[in-house]
Amino acid sequence: MPVSAYPPRAPARPVPVRDRRPAGRRWQPVIVVFAFLLAAGIAIFATVQRPSATAGMLTGDEPAEQPPVSSSALPASSASASASPAPNASPSAPVLSLPGPVPAQGRGSFAYDERPGEVLGRAGVLRRFRVAVENGSGEDVDTFGDAVQRALAGPGSWVDSGELRLQRVAPNSRYDFTIYLATRDTAGQLCLGGGVDIRIGGVPYTSCRVPGKVVVNLDRWRTSVPHLVAAKLPLDTYRLYVVNHEVGHQLGHGHERCPGPGKPAPVMQQQTLFLDGCRPNPWPYVDGRRYAGPSV
Repeated sequence: MPVSAYPPRAPARPVPVRDRRPAGRRWQPVIVVFAFLLAAGIAIFATVQRPSATAGMLTGDEPAEQPPVSSSALPASSASASASPAPNASPSAPVLSLPGPVPAQGRGSFAYDERPGEVLGRAGVLRRFRVAVENGSGEDVDTFGDAVQRALAGPGSWVDSGELRLQRVAPNSRYDFTIYLATRDTAGQLCLGGGVDIRIGGVPYTSCRVPGKVVVNLDRWRTSVPHLVAAKLPLDTYRLYVVNHEVGHQLGHGHERCPGPGKPAPVMQQQTLFLDGCRPNPWPYVDGRRYAGPSV
């Protein structure tokens, strides 16, 4: 086959067919697609940016109501801190009695509050006392020392007479008496050793004072007594009473009776055993005056 002397021609380009439609009709599909995309974008943007009802409440004046949290979902420390200390207490009700078993016996030895306290009272003879808690009782000596301090500071305590001052001292300091918190068996032994039998039904039940010793029974300190729990007396108020009652014995005061139905009970009435129609009262001074009942 003969070879051509001329190079092959490049294939011819196709000639574009010119769109004969008017310009406005040619842009219609583009406008429709653009409008669709714009509408979709606005809808997505609105969905992302619109705050929820909960968010509006959290940032507004009124706080959002939070769903309750189960105590089992809390850390152990948080759950125990928020738990009610007594089965008869609600978040707004006072503690009347502490739950759980109370040790009947301790080690028979005592830890002492080593912190000297301020002098309580404005004038009069100064009586110094120590504070001790039996080892093995499960109670903290500083916490008990603070409770004793509140009871004896008043207002309403024995120092309101203006003729007496009281001061907690360190264990190695000179002192006039000691206030003990002891398990029931140890309390029974301390009281019986001073000639006072605090047993009821064969079990050491009340607290006592013997020379130089104010003995608070741990059973009563933790659980109060049934008739005062039934009367809705807060445990803290009973504790004020038992300290002031037994210290009153140490200061030379004897038992007193209820002065009349509906009246406050004298602090030297045996409120741990009965009220006899009186209302519970932890203070020897009421409205700035010594409050007493008939002597037993």
